[in-house]
Amino acid sequence: MLWRIDSGSDDPLYAQLVAQVHVALARGELSPGDRLPAARELAESLELNMHTVLRAYQELRDDGVLELRRGRGAVVVPGTPHGQDRVRRALAAYAAAALEAGLSPEAATTLLKEEMSR
Repeated sequence: MLWRIDSGSDDPLYAQLVAQVHVALARGELSPGDRLPAARELAESLELNMHTVLRAYQELRDDGVLELRRGRGAVVVPGTPHGQDRVRRALAAYAAAALEAGLSPEAATTLLKEEMSR
């Protein structure tokens, strides 16, 4: 999995990491039992504070996506993803409707973000 951070984004850095894990699960790039990099290692590679990575990992744990094991790191929990096939189908239908309506990808993304923040 390739990690990316957008320092110019309005989204907090830890939230960007959380979102990337959810997307990787939806795409099948991560599977139950996969291990994520150690927090210190990931923080160094992305030039982040280790506590930022730990906050992301803790949020993913609270979401039921990761299990944090002392000495073994962060492991994707069996049973993940949660309903992602249904979400992917809905997103495909949304993308088709947005294209049909002539919306740009940016406009469609903005509408989706607005809907998700309700």
